[in-house]
Amino acid sequence: MTPGKELLFLALGGSGEIGMNVNLYGTQGKWVMVDCGITFADPAYPGIDLILPDLSFIEERADALLGIVLTHGHEDHIGALPYLAADLGVPLYATPFTAGLIRGKLEEEGLLDKVKLHVVENEGSFALGPFGFRYVPLAHSIPEGNALLIDTPYGRIFHTGDWKVDDEPLLGTPSTAAELEAIGDGGILALVCDSTNVFNEKASGSESSVRAGLDDAVAAATGRVLVTTFASNAARLQTLGRVARDTGRKLCVAGRSLDRILKVARSVGYMKDFPETVDFDTAMRLPPREVMIVATGGQGESRAALARVAFDSHPIKLSKGDLVVFSSKQIPGNEMAIGRIQNALAAKGVAMITDRQAHVHVSGHPGRPELALMYKWIRPELLLPVHGEMRHMAEQARFALECGVPNALVQQNGTVVRLAPGAPEAIGQERVGRLVLDGDIILPADGATINERRKIAINGQISVAVAIDGKGRVAADPEIRMQGIPVEEDRDAFLRDAGDAAAAAAGSGERDDGRLREAVRLAVRRSATQWTGKKPVVDVLLLRV
Repeated sequence: MTPGKELLFLALGGSGEIGMNVNLYGTQGKWVMVDCGITFADPAYPGIDLILPDLSFIEERADALLGIVLTHGHEDHIGALPYLAADLGVPLYATPFTAGLIRGKLEEEGLLDKVKLHVVENEGSFALGPFGFRYVPLAHSIPEGNALLIDTPYGRIFHTGDWKVDDEPLLGTPSTAAELEAIGDGGILALVCDSTNVFNEKASGSESSVRAGLDDAVAAATGRVLVTTFASNAARLQTLGRVARDTGRKLCVAGRSLDRILKVARSVGYMKDFPETVDFDTAMRLPPREVMIVATGGQGESRAALARVAFDSHPIKLSKGDLVVFSSKQIPGNEMAIGRIQNALAAKGVAMITDRQAHVHVSGHPGRPELALMYKWIRPELLLPVHGEMRHMAEQARFALECGVPNALVQQNGTVVRLAPGAPEAIGQERVGRLVLDGDIILPADGATINERRKIAINGQISVAVAIDGKGRVAADPEIRMQGIPVEEDRDAFLRDAGDAAAAAAGSGERDDGRLREAVRLAVRRSATQWTGKKPVVDVLLLRV
């Protein structure tokens, strides 16, 4: 798949899912990548925290890849760079705040000398082969949320990244309606657009409107207040700094990612008026109604600050009469993890407020009114929905057509779309997939290791050691060890039965070691199934003595 005299689009992540955004544009034998993000694991991936995109398609064509252009600094857009960018061997392009976050990630992995990072000024332009790029600022929940205006020999693309309409943003200055209309006046072949909130009938709302709701919630509290939000939501951090001042509370920040965001934001000129913070010991010594803590972990992350506070493994302690404010939206799939933490807090007598009880959060993604405005301003020939599950992208396509966009095409990860020349159409399907970060190792998400771990997690594991003498007889009672087998009080009886089954199979006189191991394995698993209804993983060690 080498792009010829045409303009191609191919998503390797983020289309058909929320997160892990990776988008490729190709023309005249060259490719460029827009964003390279991660998503977070769910219980289907035991022992895994991070999921990465499988970039095999472009790794096999790395000589044709010109660079990776980043729209903004959220993990689902930049999080895979420390793990995958060095292998691709191409430069990165980002505006100052996003570049600061990326630089920190590369430094942690020892990659600063191996990956070239170009810092592009806000609203700056640059060229990569046949592609021209211009950063177009849009409002989002992180500084320097940007769309990309991409010039190609076959027309211009407006790639929105993550965005919303906010007339009173706290950080940065988004493009005005007039500026976006001027872009539309120049002609746009395709609008490649965020689909996350397409089912929301109302606009997402301004970040400035959250301050009053947080002020009311914090001012009414009589004990300590902990507010949890997305670490990367720097606009919310700015709001919370002002809320602390409004309510006369000292501010304490709990979470390495929050510290990183604050450090990078200040280094490039944002959040200069953010109040000085106090450390954990000082926060705990202050009278409860004089302190406000901002912490990570609002999505139920087990190792984040909020979970550690909830389960008493953090220097910050909460008790009856204190308040936790969830200043974030519950991401689908995180309900159980969040509920676990909320139950632990409730057991302590801690009160909680979420966005269902008070106006303490606004989204960073566009609802239907905002999408309609973008269609009106940009006036594309084609809408190409991205950044959403299939239902989100299909709905945005329907909505765009209702709003007068001439054409819409729904694709998914792996779909090769020819945008020009001629009518846009899907012309092929490439292999895509997921990788997992398991400790320090990157593995296929559905490879042998993770599949084995799933089987063990579901059914348990048994190890059997059998010694066979020179005459093919069992030399001693088989040794059996097991993990996760649901026998509990019947453990000893089960071990005797399984041992008898292993001995009977091993004493068959079979001389081929492979067939003998398989006979023992099946005999022990059959015994386990009769006792438990489960089919555990059985490993057999055969010793000939």
